[in-house]
Amino acid sequence: MESTIREVTVSRDVLGGTPVFQGTRVPFDGLLDYLEAGKTVDEFVTDYPSVTREQATRALAEALHNAEEMASESLAG
Repeated sequence: MESTIREVTVSRDVLGGTPVFQGTRVPFDGLLDYLEAGKTVDEFVTDYPSVTREQATRALAEALHNAEEMASESLAG
């Protein structure tokens, strides 16, 4: 299964292939780093205004869904 997040894109020409939010140069893992550090999505989008709150929350929801699917497949297979 290939895991994709529609809000995130990958291109060798943008940050050497680091997954970034579509239309930006903001790495998706930057959002994860913020959350891991105890910061909020609102703080992230305030610091990175080229990413909307909706974009960030949709990307997180998709990442969670993908992780759940991968876990289910792993347990079934």
